[in-house]
Parts: sequence; C-alpha cells; structure tokens
Amino acid sequence: MRNTRGMLLVILSIVLVGLVVGALGRLAIPGPNPMSVGMTILVGIGGSFLGGIVGNALFGRSGLLLAVLGAALIVWLMQRSQRRRATF
Repeated sequence: MRNTRGMLLVILSIVLVGLVVGALGRLAIPGPNPMSVGMTILVGIGGSFLGGIVGNALFGRSGLLLAVLGAALIVWLMQRSQRRRATF
C-alpha cells in the first residue's frame, strides 16, 4: 500500500510540474495557442524532458528555466506545423 501511495504522489507531481511548465512555455510564445489542459500538461512534461536532457548534457544539471525553454520550443514547433498545414 505504501508503494502505491508513493507512486501516486510521483505521478501527481509530474502532472503538476507539467502543467506549470507547459503554461509558462505557452506564455513565452506570442500568438494564439489553442490547446487543452491535457495538451498543456503533455507539452510541459515534454519540455521538462527536453530541458533535462540538454541541461545535463551541457551543464551537468537541469532546472526550471531549461524546462520552460524546452516547452516553449515545443509550442513554437506546434504553431509552425499548424501554419504549414493551413497553407496547403
């Protein structure tokens, strides 16, 4: 029972960090970002993962700033791909 509670806390913290990082990443990129809350969480988790990989490779550590920059990059790439799709 104790392991289950610990795992639920880990999952909850990943979701909450993903929400915060994804929201900050969306705010960093101008223009409309029509995403659901679930998509924002996924963008935040992806940005945290990307920022963690880059931060560990370059600096030996990672942090919130790199996670937000990673999420902003993902949002920018999503916007760019949607614009390309709309022009065809």
